[in-house]
Amino acid sequence: MLVIDVFTQVLLPILIMFGAGWALDRRWKLDLATVVKLNINVFVPAFIFYELTTKDVGGDTAWKVVKFTVVVVTVLFVIAGLVGRWRRYSFAQTRSMQIASVFYNSANYGIPLMHLAFPGPSEALQVFIVLVQNIGNFTVGIFLVSSAKNRGWRAVLPMLRQASVWAVTAALIVRGVHGPVNPDLSGSMRWLWVPVKYFHDGLVAVALLTLGVQLSKTAARATLPRLGWALALRLLVGPLVGWGVALLFGFHGELLKTMILSTSFPTAVNTALIAHEFKADEEYATGAVFWSTMFSMITVTALIVVLKVV
Repeated sequence: MLVIDVFTQVLLPILIMFGAGWALDRRWKLDLATVVKLNINVFVPAFIFYELTTKDVGGDTAWKVVKFTVVVVTVLFVIAGLVGRWRRYSFAQTRSMQIASVFYNSANYGIPLMHLAFPGPSEALQVFIVLVQNIGNFTVGIFLVSSAKNRGWRAVLPMLRQASVWAVTAALIVRGVHGPVNPDLSGSMRWLWVPVKYFHDGLVAVALLTLGVQLSKTAARATLPRLGWALALRLLVGPLVGWGVALLFGFHGELLKTMILSTSFPTAVNTALIAHEFKADEEYATGAVFWSTMFSMITVTALIVVLKVV
């Protein structure tokens, strides 16, 4: 029953949204560049701004979760770099593998799965993992993509041009002045919070539809032989690193299981959006998202069973 629940309640809805985007492109040949720009410049910044300004980021546990996620991402980044050097990959190949390994789908995949697997107070902490992943994806992730082609200060410029960076800056200013905001009590600022909330809520659906369009235009099957190490790092090494770091941070009980599970999710959809926007290896990025999501049906389900038994 657990296997069926995980598939029907988490994987199947994601696959349906992938499929809808794929079918739409097959029927009408959508303009991928336009759809990607809508994601990166409207929906993602709105999501980040809303989450940062409305969530009460307080308490020692919440900040420990943030630091835990940063450490896991850093360790995976280093491991992927060492693998790239060992395999004698080019600099651009190593960067692609690092991005696919360290940025995972903690939002539209992770949140519902966490609710299904370990419902309770600890699942609310998933939002802090989502924030770290989204902010990192559109700052560090863009820098890594840009650095594969540029060096020095030229690699930083694309990051500074991103709306998401300025969304983070604006959100921190709002929090510094007002603290956490309740959009329902925004009063005269309702003209701002209503559209921000709608854009925030639309991110998951639009991002997955966009991925479906990318899959329609990219031969994802052709990338599978190139993705072996990236998939292994994301789906197998990631949870092992997460388990070790979680023990090091002193997590225990249900919270320990939640933190381990949070590191097992497939490659983030945003990595494919960034790859298209910055003319990186789009085939690799799209394939990593697609195949890691498919294989995660096996690896994530197995991990959940292990965690429940342990």
